[in-house]
Order: sequence, then structure tokens, then C-alpha cells
Amino acid sequence: MKLYGGIDLHSNNSVFSIKDGTGDVMARRKLPNDLTQIFHFLEPYKKQLTGLVVESTFNWYWLVDALNEAKFEVHLANTAAIQQYSGLKYADDNSDADWLAEMLRLGVLPEGYIYPKEQRTVRDLMRKRMQLVQQATQNLLSIQGLYMRHLSYKMSNNKIKQLTPEEIMTHFSSTNTAQATICNLTVMQCLKVQIKLLEKVVLTQVKLTADFQQLISIDGIGNILALTIMLETGDIQRFNKVGNYASYCRCISGARYSNCKKKGKTNSKNGNKYLAWAFVEAANFAIRYNKTVKSYYQRKLAKTNQTVAIKTVAHKLARACFYVLRDKVPFNAEKAFC
Repeated sequence: MKLYGGIDLHSNNSVFSIKDGTGDVMARRKLPNDLTQIFHFLEPYKKQLTGLVVESTFNWYWLVDALNEAKFEVHLANTAAIQQYSGLKYADDNSDADWLAEMLRLGVLPEGYIYPKEQRTVRDLMRKRMQLVQQATQNLLSIQGLYMRHLSYKMSNNKIKQLTPEEIMTHFSSTNTAQATICNLTVMQCLKVQIKLLEKVVLTQVKLTADFQQLISIDGIGNILALTIMLETGDIQRFNKVGNYASYCRCISGARYSNCKKKGKTNSKNGNKYLAWAFVEAANFAIRYNKTVKSYYQRKLAKTNQTVAIKTVAHKLARACFYVLRDKVPFNAEKAFC
């Protein structure tokens, strides 16, 4: 008899549900997040279990890795894509665990990708770099805002990076405003040091594989962005079509249509936010260094705002990246941005 398991994972406990082939609950238990107790509960059902579904929450690494090592068939549920019956009057942890097992039994489980454990720590280090880059940008924009607010002067990014505390003290009449600006500058400079350190550490551990070497032929994508895309994408063959990859990169807006009319939006957060960021970064670089991409961007900018125009370029780059990786061909700007 085949059995199907669902695990509603929380920070300090988990609810386990085991269902049989007819959908009836055979066992259900709330357990602390302790592997000894978890394996003790699962052991009687191990040989019959077709799979165990774990929610893709913030803390799934430890549990999924332990279950994989114990030779359980593990599925990672994409929580952003899971839908329960909207008319359900009462739901709790037990019903959530039951529903995970039920989706596996029915074959309708929206699954997330379980990234190989051996490479996951390097990928997460690149994610930490992205977080620091965003924080550095926030501090730079804060400095820019202070100059605009108090002096009606828009300082360029390069000039901000070259500022010194002594210079800032001479720019503002208020020492409080100057001190606030110096704080932003100090934090930004500290972040830049840590970003360079992370890049150095990552580059000593991982190199672009042969399948991803062609990424650097895409204008706007250097070694660091190429590594980010490689580590976040994984095996390109897991995407059947270019649209699937572009959607995973969050380059396609979510919408629901009926009779050729837009009826609403779908979950725009489905996909990989790190790839979304990487391709927007690539788009900003590409419009500087490639005339064809810049011309395309300017045509879009004439019809819409800057944010939409940049995201349109990011979408084109994501699609180009898919074909470059799948077909192992160099980037062709004229073909991608025709």
C-alpha cells in the first residue's frame, strides 16, 4: 500500500500527516523539531512512503537534508503556488499537513527546486552579497537625497563614492545634517569592503562551468553576475520553454485574462527574486555598453517610465540567457533586441 506524507513545518515544531491511497489519514502527530523523534515517528511507514512533502519555508534546509540522507523521497512544496479550497471554513496546522499529503497523492503538488546541498552554501554567500549591494545602494541614495533636500544639488554616484567626511562637513551649514550624511557614507564604505571580501571568497570556491561560460558573452553580465545566474538557475534543462525560465526570473507580470479582457492579477512573487535582481542589474549595465540594447531601451522609455523600460530589457536578457545556455551559442544582441 502506498502512503503519502505532508509536513507543516514551523520554527519550533512540525505537524506530520500520513495518508493512504484513498486519502484517509492513517497517522498524524505534532512533534518538536527534533530529528530523533521525527525519525522514530516515520520509521514504521518508511518502506511504504511514496514521498514526504515539506513546505518551502525559511528554515527547511535542516529537515530536507536530514530526510534525504535518511533515504526518504522528499518533495519541496512551493508555498506561493499552493491553493486550498477558498470555501474552507476552518483550517489549522493539521489540515495544512493533510493538504500537503493530499496534493502529493493527487499528483497536483506545485514543487520547488531542491538545490544540491554541496553548492547551496556558495549560492547563499552570493545571496548575502546581493543583500549587501542593496544596502550599499540604499545608503548612496540616502546621501543623494540629503544633498537634494538641503542643497538642491543632485550629486552623481561617482562623486558620492569619492566624498570624505571632511568635505561633507564643509558642504552643510548644519552639523547634524553633515553627521547624518557621514554616517551613510561610513556604512556604505564598510559594505563595499565586505562585498569585495565575499566576491573574493566565492571566486576561490566556484568557477563558471562549461555550460555557463557563454553567459559572459551577454553584454551587461560579468563574472559575478554570471556566477549569480549560474548558482540560482541550476540545470537549465529543468525549464521546458523560454517562457518558463523568464517567468521563474520574475520577468513576466502576473495577470488573469478572460474573453481577451484583463480580470485581475496573479501571484507576481512566484519565481526567484535573486534572478530578478540579477537581470535588472544586467539590464542597467547593458544599456551603457551595448548600442543595440541602449536603442531598444530608449524606444521603450519613450512610451513608458524608466522602471518598466529597464524591466523590459531585463526580460529580453533573461530570454537571451535561456537560449545561450540551452543551445550553447554566443549572445546576439541584434537577434535578442530586434
